[in-house]
Amino acid sequence: MSVLVTGGAGYIGGHVVTRLRERGDDVVVVDNLSSGLLTRIGDVPNVNIDLSDPSSVGALRDVIEEYPVDSVIHFAAKKSVSESAEFPLFYFEQNIVGLMNLLAAVADTVVSRFVFSSSAAVYGDVRGLVLEDDSTTPTSPYGDTKLMGETILNRVSEASALKVASLRYFNVAGAASPALADTSVANLVPMVFERIRAGKPPFIFGDDYDTPDGSCVRDYVHVVDLAEAHLAALDYLTATEQASSVFNIGTGRGYSVKEVIDVVRATTGFAPEPIIAPRRAGDPAKIVADVTRAREVLKWQARLGLEEMVSSAWAAS
Repeated sequence: MSVLVTGGAGYIGGHVVTRLRERGDDVVVVDNLSSGLLTRIGDVPNVNIDLSDPSSVGALRDVIEEYPVDSVIHFAAKKSVSESAEFPLFYFEQNIVGLMNLLAAVADTVVSRFVFSSSAAVYGDVRGLVLEDDSTTPTSPYGDTKLMGETILNRVSEASALKVASLRYFNVAGAASPALADTSVANLVPMVFERIRAGKPPFIFGDDYDTPDGSCVRDYVHVVDLAEAHLAALDYLTATEQASSVFNIGTGRGYSVKEVIDVVRATTGFAPEPIIAPRRAGDPAKIVADVTRAREVLKWQARLGLEEMVSSAWAAS
């Protein structure tokens, strides 16, 4: 395959680029480096394009022709739930307009496979194990953009030869190496690490949710397992006649924020009690993946647990 990875210099994108190269695929990255790092992709070519700019359509077509691309994995997007609540128009511009420009560039080319980085945020405030066919009522503009992205892709797939797999990630943590570490402070584990390095106790945003210990419960998946899910999705799209599919990507096991912080404290040896802060806008109480479809259709399942996520992230940080 020759794979275009948008946002490939990001945390998750960098892991996927690494695995694609390891198995022998040709790869080109498109990343405007607003949060990505070139050190994550080594000698893989990167073309600096802002997907939300109208000029990106022609620039992307040039990339597709030059490399020559037959598959796309689309990561490039903004991803903060709280930021999206504050700046919803910016999120629609970046995540929806960017996707539409990418699809306009892909149209009438040889690209036949498209893996979309979606999110469990499409489900909203749900409880228990969440199946792909459950109702989707996002509680944040970020979640709205991911659900709209899936809808756009489904319609494009129905009207063309493009086959689509949307992967609804649950919470991601861990690292394969220091070069691929999560340098953002938007995800829970690096947020806790940042507080630890500053000699301060970590925050828990809300302890009055309807969960066993009052803090939010999430399904966490190791980024190495997540990267493998993208390769499995590409291979599935090669073999299937299905126009579009959606898959939960998680472990099927929920951990509360307090439980995650306890594992971080045990791993790092830093043991101050966390500070309880107000809830963040748009955070549902509990969301855990039913991963049956990914296991049965993609032949994929997570292998690594929370302790491995935290220890690998700490070693890489």
